[in-house]
Amino acid sequence: MAFESSGGAGMPDRWERLWAPHRMAYLAGENRPKADNDVACPFCEILKMSDEKALIVARGKEVYAVLNLYPYNAGHMLICSNRHVADLTELSDSERNEMQEFTSHAMKVLRKVSNCGGFNIGLNQGALSGAGIADHIHQHIVPRWFGDANFMPIIGHTKVLPKLLSQTREELASAW
Repeated sequence: MAFESSGGAGMPDRWERLWAPHRMAYLAGENRPKADNDVACPFCEILKMSDEKALIVARGKEVYAVLNLYPYNAGHMLICSNRHVADLTELSDSERNEMQEFTSHAMKVLRKVSNCGGFNIGLNQGALSGAGIADHIHQHIVPRWFGDANFMPIIGHTKVLPKLLSQTREELASAW
């Protein structure tokens, strides 16, 4: 059966297409503050919400752990400072220490809850480095499994998340 290309969908081939339209909201800038608009910082706004609504896994004295609303993998967490600062160099020693303590604890919780085999952990400092929200520091913790980079993201440019974010948040918060 031949694949019919329609309306700029690409060159005809034998591959089916899987769409992840929820990612387009992020790519289009949803919830991302820009210098030329009045959108509040989502990481500051999250602090005003209930844990369940905000997808907060745990709150500390100076940082909190929250599920990424646009995850790369199931369980993708962010460790955010409570204070609105952009750069690692702007954090106090106690904020940096708590951020690392939360990162370490999140790794233990993710291993326990999801049996992941590894992690990608990182800070994107500045918009040029890929930070979607460059004005509020946040560290990514992306759990990884053998085979998670299968044909879906490579061929289909789609991630399959096996659980709802609310269910993942509940499991991680309970194990925290």
